[in-house]
Order: sequence, then C-alpha cells, then structure tokens
Amino acid sequence: MKRKITLKHIARELDVSISTVSKALKNSEEIGQDTKDKIQAFAKLYNYRPNNIAISLKNKRTKNIGVVIPDIVHHFFTTVFRGIEHYANKRGYNVIVCVSDESFDKEVINMEMLANGSIDGFIMALSGETQLKNDYNHLKEVTEQGIPLVLFDRVTDEIQCDKVIINDEEASYNAVKKLIASGRKKIALVTTENYLNVSAKRAEGYNRALKEAGIPVDKSLILQLPYQQQDESMSENFFRKREIDAVLCVNEIFAVKCMGIAQKFGKRVPEDIAFIGFTDGILSRHSTPPLTSVDQHGERMGEIAAQMLIDKIESDHGEQDEEHYETKVINATLIERGSTLSGS
Repeated sequence: MKRKITLKHIARELDVSISTVSKALKNSEEIGQDTKDKIQAFAKLYNYRPNNIAISLKNKRTKNIGVVIPDIVHHFFTTVFRGIEHYANKRGYNVIVCVSDESFDKEVINMEMLANGSIDGFIMALSGETQLKNDYNHLKEVTEQGIPLVLFDRVTDEIQCDKVIINDEEASYNAVKKLIASGRKKIALVTTENYLNVSAKRAEGYNRALKEAGIPVDKSLILQLPYQQQDESMSENFFRKREIDAVLCVNEIFAVKCMGIAQKFGKRVPEDIAFIGFTDGILSRHSTPPLTSVDQHGERMGEIAAQMLIDKIESDHGEQDEEHYETKVINATLIERGSTLSGS
C-alpha cells in the first residue's frame, strides 16, 4: 500500500518549513508564486489529501479525543490532562495525548497524525513556538474541516472555537495586591516572553496593581526568562544586584528556583522576601517554605474542556449553531502558605 504523504514529508522533500507548505496549499499570498507552484505540484503528484478526516467524521465516531499539551514538566498541564481523561472516560471516550515540547512543527505533526481518522475532536494548549510565530493555519485547517476544537489556557483570538481559561489578569492583580497589603513595595515579576498570552495577561495584572497602589512600575524589577530555562545565571544576577522584598512568578518552577536562589544569597523567606507562584502543584506544597500559589484549577479546566468538546461532538447542530462558540473563564484561587508573611 502506498504510504499517505503528509505536510512533514512535503516540507522535508522540498526543504521548506511545514508552515510554508500549509500556507502554499491554501494559496496564501504570503508565499511566493514559484514556491506555491512547486509545493502544489508536488502535493498533486503524490496525491496529498488534507481533509480525509471530514468524511470519516460524518460516517462514524471513533470515541477518541486527541489532546495536545506543550509539555509534561509543568504540573498544571498534567492536572488538566487528568481532568480531561476523568470526564471523557465517564462519557465513554478514550484520550490520546501528544506533547508538542513547545515546538510549532511537533504541534502540526501531532495534529496531522491524530486527524488522520484517529479522533473525533481536539483539546489543546498552544505551544510557545506557535504563539511566537503567530501561525495558526494548522488549526484553521482542522476547524474548516468541521473537526471540533477546544483550546485551553494558551489560546488565541485568531481561531474561532470553544475555549477555557482562567482570569489570568485578575489573578495576578489580586496576588500583587496581597503582597502590597502586607507592606511589600519592591515587588519583582519573574515571567516568560510576552508572546505567551498567559504571561502577558499576568504582567498586565502586576502592572495594574502597582499603579493603583501608587508604586511606579520599575522595569528593572521585571525578569523575563526563556520558558524552558535551564541556565540559572540570569536569575542569580537578577537577585544578586537588586533590592527586592517580594516576587510574583508566572509558574511554580520559576518560583521554586528563584526562592532557592534568594535563600542562597542569605535572604529569609518570607521575612526578607516573599514569593507567590502560579500553579498549585507538588513543588509548591513541598518547597521550603511551602509556596503561596495561585491555584489554576487545572483538573476542573480539563473537565470543562472535555465536556465542551464531547457536547459539540455529539450535538446534532445546524449551520447556525456551528458558529456559536463559548469562552469559559475559571476564577483562580490564592492558596496562602509559608512563602508569604500572611500565610506563615
């Protein structure tokens, strides 16, 4: 049997990116005519068929859901997956999970693989590289084929689909207000690059809380780290050279690492410097001292995402209903522990 050709195969054979192939096959004006002609001719020669799943979905259900998450290091994504699987299993669905490792290409390949008749719909959080590239053609292709899609946590306005998020801006705002209320004035923010939408929203909340309290936003107190940071030298230099009495971190790994660095430099937590991190995970509960955390309710988020997707899969909707999408917002909760004065 002749092997089915994929976007990845075409990209490799023609020495172009998967994104370029996807855009060329959709006749995008972003791609030069010569490149488009070459890619389209190659795809035709090898009988490339991007939308074979549409027929499969009309004829039968697989009772499988595809889940694509950016990584398995951060506790949050594992809790979301647990919630998805728990709810889906109750409804008689199996869950197939893939990890994009923050890679655009892996995200595209995962979706292409799963959409090849394997699943009835997708639940996913966008990879960091996808948000950096701002390229969502692979998602548009899926939704245009009528495959239900639910985005969670890391979402984009570019795609019309159901979404589940937390109130990131407000959660960050409330966390910083808590620090200010305990007398902290030199409050740092440890965040990722702003192309990650959740980090941008949390930075907005940080800025708003400081401004409302009459505390100037000091850009030298904002540390931006690569999302998958390995080298701790940036963090060490940051804490060595600055007077800081509190820190808000956009994830728990950053928070626990930075708390350890501050303690290495002789700072007492929480007496000298207080810490709050996002994601109430295992690290937060077992760090020394235990970390005050913004609980994102990942398991609940997963259950809601699975419910939205399965309801969409099983609904007999007409043309008008297909255009109706919801964004559900979960309110985060601050869990106070020993890394802040009020929780000690």
